Amino acid sequence: MIIAGEASGDMYGARLVEEAHRLDSSVRFFGIGGQAMRAAGVETLVDSKEMAVMGLVEVVAHFGVIYRAFRLMESLLKRQKPDLLILIDYPGFNLRLAAKAKKAGVKVLYFITPQVWAWHASRAKKIARLVDHAAVILPFEVPIFENEGLATTFVGHPLLDMAVPSMSRGEAQQQFGLAAGRRTIGLFPGSRRREINALLPVMLESAALLRERFDDLQFILPLAHGLDRGIVDACLSASDVDVTVIEGRNYDVIQVCDLIIATSGTVTMEIALFGVPMVIVYKMAPLTYAIGRRLVQVEHAGICNIIADERVVPELIQHEAEPASIFAEVERMLTDGALYAGVRDKLLGVRAKLGEPGAPGRVAALALKLMAEKE
Repeated sequence: MIIAGEASGDMYGARLVEEAHRLDSSVRFFGIGGQAMRAAGVETLVDSKEMAVMGLVEVVAHFGVIYRAFRLMESLLKRQKPDLLILIDYPGFNLRLAAKAKKAGVKVLYFITPQVWAWHASRAKKIARLVDHAAVILPFEVPIFENEGLATTFVGHPLLDMAVPSMSRGEAQQQFGLAAGRRTIGLFPGSRRREINALLPVMLESAALLRERFDDLQFILPLAHGLDRGIVDACLSASDVDVTVIEGRNYDVIQVCDLIIATSGTVTMEIALFGVPMVIVYKMAPLTYAIGRRLVQVEHAGICNIIADERVVPELIQHEAEPASIFAEVERMLTDGALYAGVRDKLLGVRAKLGEPGAPGRVAALALKLMAEKE
């Protein structure tokens, strides 16, 4: 059984499954996932698109869907007794399911463990009680779990294998209809409906201000897999900024960008791997934000800043994520060549800290080893 409750987990899960099938074609996967995992051969009994919500208020609004999915997975753990349960991120759901797996006598491999170093440090003890092995993607996570007695393997970051464009920068510019002599600003508003509605209008207002200030800019937006284009088009129709929309080509889009305005999340790490300077923005429900401020134990929101242990790229969260502020940060990087080059170099330094490519294969081998030990 494999559980991925959001788009990034679906992406990582698909690669893991592909590698597992390469090593042993007889392994069968079922559980929760999205389009990518289905294409890799997973029997997805619940679509992760229905589960992808963030924040207390948002989870409450989707409680019925999430609860039904949980009860289904719980019943399957008891009835089918899978040889292994693989959990990918999505801690609120997955830690509860790990507890059910423990009671059912099913081994648990946790890939991309909860960020206990950011908040809920006490979760490390809980994870050690419920999980048989942790496959972590950041090197500093190893001692956190090993100190609690949990077998832990640093597998490297899966994005090192996946963040690869399908064509050259020049070919992408030509295919996307971009002018080679103009600078390209990417607008990355996220993969969730709520994120689009909250952040894309703000990004478009920022783009309008930038267009007035600079006459050599063009704008591009990658449409997330599985997202209804109508949500994006509704925002674009209310703006007079010309934006090129590209479906399903994130890495090709990232490589043509000179700078990106990005929603906080996995995509900021993808952008960092390309060394493209960015401004990170995010807005959430006021109650979620108020609670989060009390719980979060790190200084930065962007994972690239956390790994670098400094504010490499600007972060504009909640009330700071407004057009004038975004404009000011983008303008600063577009007009200061030394600053721009310094940000780019530090982002490439973040990439160097993430280990070597091959994470999905290492996790797949670990999964097969755990199943063999069970037998």
